[in-house]
Amino acid sequence: MSGCGRRRSDLDRKRITLLGVGGIAAVVIAITAFSIGDNLTYYFYPTEAVERRAEFSDGQRFRLAGLVKSGTLTGSAGSLEFTVTDGGAEIQVRHTGAVPPLFEECVPVLVEGSWEGDVFASDSAVIRHEENYEVPDEAGTLPSC
Repeated sequence: MSGCGRRRSDLDRKRITLLGVGGIAAVVIAITAFSIGDNLTYYFYPTEAVERRAEFSDGQRFRLAGLVKSGTLTGSAGSLEFTVTDGGAEIQVRHTGAVPPLFEECVPVLVEGSWEGDVFASDSAVIRHEENYEVPDEAGTLPSC
């Protein structure tokens, strides 16, 4: 009889161990899922951002991708204003902070920030490089946007 009791005791310990490990794994997965959900930053083009404006309150962060519209870039290195477009909608951007070295008009950008009224306030900007290389013309310039 003592052998039967020992087997039952061993099985109980294994079950308890498996339940404990499973419970810990479930808690870790739940915490990870909630953390990821809270830290997601959405990525929109201007047309989408304008259409979904009501979903984003002032101060709620998201990323805006588009082309810096020609003739709209003003300001100095620490504070710039420009318009981002996708060929449909246009959004006025007020950027504060570091600017990538190749930042200029007609360049695809990805800015991160939030709405402040009708202006997108950005504090992070990166250049989106195209995968296709364009050869400069005879004057040494690239085609304009």
